Amino acid sequence: MFEPGQFEVNEAWIVFRLNDAPISTGADGDFNVVCLMDAGSCYMLGNEFVPAHLAGLSESCAERLVEAGRSQAQMLPHRFLLSTALESDHFANLAERFGVEVSRVPDEQLTPLISEARAAFRGYIGGG
Repeated sequence: MFEPGQFEVNEAWIVFRLNDAPISTGADGDFNVVCLMDAGSCYMLGNEFVPAHLAGLSESCAERLVEAGRSQAQMLPHRFLLSTALESDHFANLAERFGVEVSRVPDEQLTPLISEARAAFRGYIGGG
């Protein structure tokens, strides 16, 4: 299990689904929010709305997330922690092309790092 304070800033970035249940937009359908977060600071580096009917991240979505993180941090991390709850082969392939280590991690092990972000998002979506 990962713990806050275990990572230095930009040592590892986490890729995970921020929402608990798909977000319904009515006309445009349901979406999940995939988030890129620095494990050391818990700073949100980027997010993408992904149609809920898709199994995972598209190649273009993965590229946008990596670019959002790189533009925020002015670097890439040493390691990506990819939630196993996401189908993230495109993201893993992209990370490996950049020479960044990839670890697939169950959400239960990420919970201490991502639970606050998820709770804040629930409050935001719920209007609280």
